[in-house]
Amino acid sequence: MKLAPIILIGLSLFACNSSQPKTENIQMPASPKSYQFLVGTYTDSAHHGINHLYFSPDENLMTVETIAGGIANPSFVLASKDGKKVFSLEEEAGIQGGKVLSFARNPQSNELTLIDQDDSQGDHPCHISLSPNEDFLILGNYTGGSLTVFKVSSEGQVDFVQKIQHTGKSINKARQEAPHVHSTTFDPEGKRVLVADLGTDKIYVYDFNPDNPSPLSLAGEFPVTPGDGPRHLAFSADGKEVLVVEEMSAVLDVFRYENGVLNAKQRLSLLDEGFDGTVGAAEIRISPDGKHIYISNRGEANTLSVFAKKPNGEYVRVQNIPSGGIMPRNFNLTDDGKYLLSAHQASNDIVIFERDSISGTLSLTPWKATVHKPVYLHRLPD
Repeated sequence: MKLAPIILIGLSLFACNSSQPKTENIQMPASPKSYQFLVGTYTDSAHHGINHLYFSPDENLMTVETIAGGIANPSFVLASKDGKKVFSLEEEAGIQGGKVLSFARNPQSNELTLIDQDDSQGDHPCHISLSPNEDFLILGNYTGGSLTVFKVSSEGQVDFVQKIQHTGKSINKARQEAPHVHSTTFDPEGKRVLVADLGTDKIYVYDFNPDNPSPLSLAGEFPVTPGDGPRHLAFSADGKEVLVVEEMSAVLDVFRYENGVLNAKQRLSLLDEGFDGTVGAAEIRISPDGKHIYISNRGEANTLSVFAKKPNGEYVRVQNIPSGGIMPRNFNLTDDGKYLLSAHQASNDIVIFERDSISGTLSLTPWKATVHKPVYLHRLPD
């Protein structure tokens, strides 16, 4: 508190003894760059639940804290665009399946306050998608083999409006004995929802009309290679391609996409030549600049694969790197694309890679946090 007057006196003396008055621009130090994520987990006690991760490379700081305990297996969690509402699930089975939950989030304290909850209407919900206008929410129920639609009010209340039950199976009797909906993804226009069903080896395309009492209607079914087990998908930066990660075969499938129709374009393995072990391809993300594709692979592989697009439009794998832990079920990139955070369910940790913006390749950093069974990372707005 005594420093300011001393500085002022010094400046006054300098001014009196100077023939030419001088002014100085005092530059305030820039705020350290930081990133925030919500972390979904599997739980084994009331102390586990939804976590908040803070990472600041400028401060050499990475912290994780539980912000909503006592939730059973919130394995998927996302937030509204402004970060003030949070949606999660309880990946459980029961008479009415698991749960879908909505929270109010305080951006300053990160405190979550429960707004509403409803039954998922299908066992083991594992994926949530939010419509572009944030007025509808779709759950993928893995064991139930169904998807359920909820209307979201402006206050964050969730009301069930539709359930679609898939039927069928595929060639793997242990894993594909029934439908297993693994993800539901809105297309870039928000007019359709693409559903990856691991159990039936199909991508289903549904038209989405928010004005209808039942917003979803089936528009098409597109089979993948039997035994693939489609899990998650993403759209290319221009929206003209659908990129599908096939869990059971550890393959990236590329489809051309136009007016809700998928046409096969390219198929690439995630595995290095000579690899002989179990696999479990999991998450797929596109870098914020749209130039690179990232995919995680579990099993005995435990890798992150990086793909780039060549001038001729074909994709090529440019890197396979150890994920930094065991069972990389999920990962995400920072909004500027400088870092990738990899979450490991089995080794109970989250590690950070630095990303080369030109090549897309990753290099492991020393930053690491211990987290109980982290299985999803959602990037929060600054």
